[in-house]
Amino acid sequence: MVGILIVAHGAFGEALIHCASHVLGKRPPQVLQLGVTMHDDPEAILPQARELVKQLDQGQGVLVFSDILGATPSNIATRLLAPGRVEGISGVNLPMLIRALTYREEALATVAEKAISGGVTGVVHLDSDACNAANRS
Repeated sequence: MVGILIVAHGAFGEALIHCASHVLGKRPPQVLQLGVTMHDDPEAILPQARELVKQLDQGQGVLVFSDILGATPSNIATRLLAPGRVEGISGVNLPMLIRALTYREEALATVAEKAISGGVTGVVHLDSDACNAANRS
């Protein structure tokens, strides 16, 4: 199973995990988060982030999500990357996380691809046509 780490501002990561738990009916295993506040020193948090990756890696790798590209959480996430073992995606949202959780028994690269596609297809301009289409499926 691919481990999942969310590195995000404040309590956003825990909120995403909580929402995913609600959707899935239980808290998914091997999912952790690291909340970063404006008072945190990225150099001081990096060892904690590395320890979380180590805890999550059971041999199939870890997918690290961050919230905003270029912000402190994504800069920390970038320093955790190890191609083929620890992959990263910025712009995490709930559809992306649900997709990653759904496919996490697949290879790490596949989980990353599925997560990105879930994030992209999960962003839709709501109007009556979109609502009617959603109600038909």
